[in-house]
Amino acid sequence: MGRNTRKRRTPPAARAVAAAAVLALGGGGLVWADFHASAHEPDHQSWGGDATKAAPARVTTVSCPDVGQQLTNVPDAARRDVANELAGLDRQITEAYSRLAATRDAQAKDAGFVQNAIVGPLKEKRAAAIDRIGTDVRRAGGSFDDTLGRLAACTAQTADRTTAGGDGRNGGGGRRNTGGSQNQGGQQNGGRPPGGIGGQAGNGPVAADFVDITKVAPNVQGKPPRLRTASTGTFTTRCGVNANKNHNTDNVIVAPGVANGAHHLHDYVGNQRVDAFAGNRTFLQGGTSCRNRADLSAYYWPVVRVQDGSRDFDQDRDGGGKEGNVGRVLTPVQAEITYVGSPAAKVVAMPRFLRVITGDAKAATNGPANANAHWSCTGFENKVQLTQQYPICPRGSRVVRSFAFQNCWDGQNTDSANHRTHVAFADPASGVCPPGFKTIPQLTMRLVYAVDPPAVRDGRVVNAYAVDGFPEQLHKAVTDHDDFISVTRDGLAERIADCLNRGRNCA
Repeated sequence: MGRNTRKRRTPPAARAVAAAAVLALGGGGLVWADFHASAHEPDHQSWGGDATKAAPARVTTVSCPDVGQQLTNVPDAARRDVANELAGLDRQITEAYSRLAATRDAQAKDAGFVQNAIVGPLKEKRAAAIDRIGTDVRRAGGSFDDTLGRLAACTAQTADRTTAGGDGRNGGGGRRNTGGSQNQGGQQNGGRPPGGIGGQAGNGPVAADFVDITKVAPNVQGKPPRLRTASTGTFTTRCGVNANKNHNTDNVIVAPGVANGAHHLHDYVGNQRVDAFAGNRTFLQGGTSCRNRADLSAYYWPVVRVQDGSRDFDQDRDGGGKEGNVGRVLTPVQAEITYVGSPAAKVVAMPRFLRVITGDAKAATNGPANANAHWSCTGFENKVQLTQQYPICPRGSRVVRSFAFQNCWDGQNTDSANHRTHVAFADPASGVCPPGFKTIPQLTMRLVYAVDPPAVRDGRVVNAYAVDGFPEQLHKAVTDHDDFISVTRDGLAERIADCLNRGRNCA
């Protein structure tokens, strides 16, 4: 990952392996890179003269408990109905955030406006939806915890109360502001007039969401010890960068059957027939952008946009400009997908149709428990990984976002009610999976973008870039996430496992 001449000649597959080494077993715990313990990232309150100055307390977003993460026991017969209700909860939050952003004058005149006109009615709508979820679960023969009704209440948060990832001084476990004190009147090229909270659409990012990576102390740690039982191989699959612009704003894992279930735009590589209405049979018929035609897996992630005042095809569409995701969509210049082994165990083949989500699209309000964002720059990946901020890369360096998926599987289920409990990360210190879980190949992804460095001037960011997200998440870097559905044929899953177990580097 260095910048000398020899390393520039390293082939892409080798760079993918190196990036995988940095990320391997990353996620809930930290193994080779200290992703969540951001002790060396600058304090968001004082990272330099260009930082956004603290503004008077002012409501900036809506924070609601994530009901879906608490539903761990939903009968199969009820899952589609429950998914529809959860998607409805997301729509309610989006609508409340839009109303919040559109009523600044009324809020200034009436201290009780937010509670009475936005948060209070939202609680009532959410309570009704949670009741319907309970009815769906019981009708299908399951049990429902009525105390989940407490999750109906939401709060209106000021800029200094967003909870994305901790404060950088307590291992990332705190619930203090990680987006920094917001610039309430921040306007950049093509932006809205003062009154928003930065960003071209008025919902971020802001100056404190960026940091000059050359000023961040190294925070990448060494790899865990390798046991004799380790699986040391790698398997690279080449699936392109979505040059054919295969996009949608659905999420078939979390919101099957719901159009615009993601509320933000995805890039898709691999399987070419993924949308909200696709099923396993569709995936098998979907075709693939991968060179290996037996790899029909779906690899998809939220797009990155540059907010330079430009508009893109979805400026006036749901999931795009209508929901605060604005600017020019960037296509990665590289998209490297590599499966890596375990330092502690041999791997078993991934089951067909395994669904995995890594990271949390709602981490700005949920907190850091499921966050798994990794941002860096070429030439810095083995030194610095950022969780809570976007890097400003030096000239000649490119922005890198990386993902390391869960590498432990419960051995039975290809999905779970909350889309998380059927998989897990291995122990960060030993690489060993939790009891009852099997070690599977770990999917790692490395996306590289050619981005002109943003500039921070007088507490404002010009020509920012940001990942798409739910509008109330304010385009925080910590909300980055990635999705995967394993769909292989002709014995490819078994060949991947065998390659890793034999210690080979395959492609």
